[in-house]
Amino acid sequence: MTVLAQSAGRVACHESRILIVGLGLIGGSLAAALRASGYQGRIVACDPNKDEVALGIELGLVDAGGTQLSELLDDVSMVVLAVPVLAMESVMTTLAQALPNASVDVVITDVGSTKTTIRDCAERVFGRVLPNIVLGHPIAGSEKSGVAAANPSLYVNHKVILTPEPNVDADALARVEKLWQACGAEVLQMSVERHDQVLARTSHLPHLLAFSLVDTLARQDERLDIFRYAAGGFRDFTRIAGSDPVMWRDIFIANREAVLSSLDDFEAGLKRLRYAVESGDSDALIATFDRASHARHYFDTLLNKTSYQAEYHMQPHGKVTYRVQPGGQAQGRLRVPGDKSMSHRSIMLGALAEGVTEVKGFLEGEDSLATLQAFREMGVAIEGPHQGRVTIHGVGMQGLKAPAGPLYVGNSGTAMRLFAGLLAGQSFDSELTGDESLTKRPMGRVADPLRLMGATIDTAEGGRPPLKIHGGAPLKGIHYDMPMASAQVKSCLLLAGLYAEGETRVREPAPTRDHTERMLNGFGYPVSREGDTCWLQGGGKLTAGPIDVPSDISSATFFLVAAAITPGSDITLEHVGINPTRIGVINILKLMGADLTLENEREVGGEPVADIRIRYAPLKGIDIPVDQVPLAIDEFPALFIAAANAHGTTRLRGAEELRVKESDRIQAMADGLAVLGVEHTVVEDGIDIIGNGNDSVPSYGGGRIDSLGDHRIAMAFAIASLRASDEIVIDDCANVATSFPDFVALAQRIGMGVSVEGANGV
Repeated sequence: MTVLAQSAGRVACHESRILIVGLGLIGGSLAAALRASGYQGRIVACDPNKDEVALGIELGLVDAGGTQLSELLDDVSMVVLAVPVLAMESVMTTLAQALPNASVDVVITDVGSTKTTIRDCAERVFGRVLPNIVLGHPIAGSEKSGVAAANPSLYVNHKVILTPEPNVDADALARVEKLWQACGAEVLQMSVERHDQVLARTSHLPHLLAFSLVDTLARQDERLDIFRYAAGGFRDFTRIAGSDPVMWRDIFIANREAVLSSLDDFEAGLKRLRYAVESGDSDALIATFDRASHARHYFDTLLNKTSYQAEYHMQPHGKVTYRVQPGGQAQGRLRVPGDKSMSHRSIMLGALAEGVTEVKGFLEGEDSLATLQAFREMGVAIEGPHQGRVTIHGVGMQGLKAPAGPLYVGNSGTAMRLFAGLLAGQSFDSELTGDESLTKRPMGRVADPLRLMGATIDTAEGGRPPLKIHGGAPLKGIHYDMPMASAQVKSCLLLAGLYAEGETRVREPAPTRDHTERMLNGFGYPVSREGDTCWLQGGGKLTAGPIDVPSDISSATFFLVAAAITPGSDITLEHVGINPTRIGVINILKLMGADLTLENEREVGGEPVADIRIRYAPLKGIDIPVDQVPLAIDEFPALFIAAANAHGTTRLRGAEELRVKESDRIQAMADGLAVLGVEHTVVEDGIDIIGNGNDSVPSYGGGRIDSLGDHRIAMAFAIASLRASDEIVIDDCANVATSFPDFVALAQRIGMGVSVEGANGV
């Protein structure tokens, strides 16, 4: 690969003269990466081994160097300290004495893996951490050592964590960021303390265990046979025991407190595992192994950048763009993923039930997987998912255990609001957090009524996540009139009501989806309803049973609209849930003139399902009945596209809730419609859309759409391409995986020209 090809797309480093102190693997690879990036300045090296310096010059990695630091600082604009942690103080002392020889705007950074120790060194040597000192740590390495092992690709797509002090000079910080970005690295920031805790658990502890295991086996009499017959697992687990012993000795001593803390946690877990093996506790073993297996899966997705799941601690979400060609067909027979709302609830109620719950049709999207993983973290043994099948070993109403840290629910407002009610009744403290989009969404409408029930809940400013729930508070049932129709709020209060003294009664101003009530009854927990009010008594129990999750009508909607707007279309969607509280989209499309029929209607696990066939027929604009709005609240982004293809004006009112979804969906859709050239008028609680209504010509143009990270906005504008005159490019589509991981594949199957660029594509 040429230097030009390697440097494509990278940020350039403009330092005039860089001094690398310590020309081993890390320092040498930094020099090699800079050279590969096309760096035009001079690189000087300092190393106590003159042969290493000579080899670095011979390899073309550095321009000059020597063994005396004080002689190499002339006009240096950046110093990179790549020496062992325990050698850092003596090197800093020499550096401080000779620093006047450097450039007046010199910046100092390092690569050490224990930042507290290095910060302490800087404070002792310089009196404080100077504003031009930016401490850092590249998360990359190899079992090889020395400048001969230098690898120009070592930092490509790896993370570099910077731990700047509050007084850091902004220009110095930016220059260090550019240094590592030029090497192809992702640059992150966190506090020194947080860094040392994270690295103690994810790097230092694994190395300590690998060294210990190999040493233990090597000291046994039969060690030769043990090593001769060892399988690949031994090799994979112990590979890191071949690392530099001196370096790791220094790291363990320097980061002593954090390493010991992580070792304490590991020993406690090992003790629990030993007891489970001794006692033959199969549920405890499967809980531990399955939790670990899926945590490892999330780690793989993090490394491969195929998902943002479990990345929330350390890196931004991958960027995904859809590029959709105009026109295309809408033909075929499809089964879309399982209903997300029911997938969430099946895990929650199955975990609290007594017995084993078998789930079929589980949606393996990121939001549902986050809910599943959260219950694993609370001690529930869960097998799967495997091809939509999940087995949940229920722990009973009082069987959940305190999680080790915050529970991450991804992008799911449903999960966060339902979890809030469920966790309010537990004896332990808990914290709920989510991705960047979710942390902007209001949670006061669940926190406030939960507080009326006696719960103690802290929120961030504006009633937003994270939610900190203090356990042990006795809950009392309340009679609550919801100010706004919301199935999430209703479900939250009913779940809290399971743990409350007395009756919890919720009245809704308009009908909302009733999956929670139906599923609770299915688990043997009676929920009553009369008119607009439902209620239950606290203190009961749940009994496990099978669940067959129907296909999600919200996911089906995109293909219903695709067929409704495309001349010559004919699509059948199989096994779709047609719960009366969810069929607003069917009712609205029929009112608009869609040729839509329900076939093979039946009931599965208390939920009505059917195959839905839809063929093209000209649509007309309508005034959407207000009573249908809550029944189609998640489907409106797609319905807006239907309206843009209808004859006349479609008017929506009473849809204020759309403004507090993953995005302000009214404004986000309006902005996208404006890009395409669709005439519309936005009002506070809705929108008027003037459609084309002429199926012989395209209904609108193309353009670039910002989905604002909202999966439904992204999918709606992808479907819009079927009647566009030009290409539609949709940015920020990574969150489609939260609800519909197979959307692109199914869109291509029916005849749409969708391609993916970014984290999940090319």
